[in-house]
Amino acid sequence: MTSTLTVDLGDRSYPIVIGRALLDGNFDLAPYLRSADCLVVTNETVAPLYLERLLPNLQGLTVSSVCLPDGESYKTVATLQTILDALVDSGANRDTTVIALGGGVVGDMAGFAAACYLRGVAFLQVPTTLLAQVDSSVGGKTGVNHEKGKNLIGAFHQPSLVLIDTDTLQTLAPREFSAGLAEVIKYGAICDAEFFGWLESNMRALLDKEPAALAYAIHRCCELKADVVAEDERESGRRAILNFGHTFGHAIENSQGYGKWLHGEAVAAGMVMAAELSGISAGEQERLSDLIASAGLPTAPPQIAPEHWLESMGMDKKVQNKQLRFVLLHAIGDAYVTSDYDERRLQGLLGAAD
Repeated sequence: MTSTLTVDLGDRSYPIVIGRALLDGNFDLAPYLRSADCLVVTNETVAPLYLERLLPNLQGLTVSSVCLPDGESYKTVATLQTILDALVDSGANRDTTVIALGGGVVGDMAGFAAACYLRGVAFLQVPTTLLAQVDSSVGGKTGVNHEKGKNLIGAFHQPSLVLIDTDTLQTLAPREFSAGLAEVIKYGAICDAEFFGWLESNMRALLDKEPAALAYAIHRCCELKADVVAEDERESGRRAILNFGHTFGHAIENSQGYGKWLHGEAVAAGMVMAAELSGISAGEQERLSDLIASAGLPTAPPQIAPEHWLESMGMDKKVQNKQLRFVLLHAIGDAYVTSDYDERRLQGLLGAAD
């Protein structure tokens, strides 16, 4: 069964199509392209699995492709140049559509290249990892990392379509799948207590990749994100709650070297830290920590010196007037953004993580 959601952005609205067996020509992408010309951006892991299976969805079109190295460590300006070179070499014009086939790194870089090339061309997202399907493919955030911080270079550039074939998750490595579950848990934690409870009851089914459980979790996460993005596209207000756990998580990724901790693993530990900084009840902190652990994710950060924490968090995109802001919880299912946090509790958290 296929379901369709809409990210409501007026004349830039677009569908999120979720279902099984959508590759192999079973979903025609041509109506979502501006012309018959497209460039598929993928990576060395995904290409052997799904590039040939995507081509029947593009039958009758002129298709070029570029294959990138795999991993967060390659989410750089240098790799972005590879995509831009491929666009130039293929003779791409403003009617060309970029298609991202892969996980969050591929989607972020392909989208950023589309935003930059000729000051903006269309792009589609065909995410193949759980993290990309439930989070990064929706909402138009694109970019690359800088050695001083994650996603510091980028643009808001919305796709024309997000096509989610949940069958691609069957080939996803267990560690990558668990990393995606961190973002799934995040949605329950920040804005849907009922969904959080469903996850507590259904984590085993998700880990076993049961199709019905996967379909529901992906649909609910995309639904929640679409609502937030429609309300606050450029993160001037409520959209910042989607960064729960990310202030700590991005600092972990940066301090360890991109790719050593997967994004979802870092966010998982970051959510536990953010919950403690929030001062919510011990029982709710335990529920969050237990759910994260049940997904096979870390609940504590690596050892990082307090000064390195503060240096990395100082580059966080939520910082305003040189002041740290955190996404905290009033309770499970109720997040807020604030610069009014317990400084002593923060220092205790950073000291304990050292």
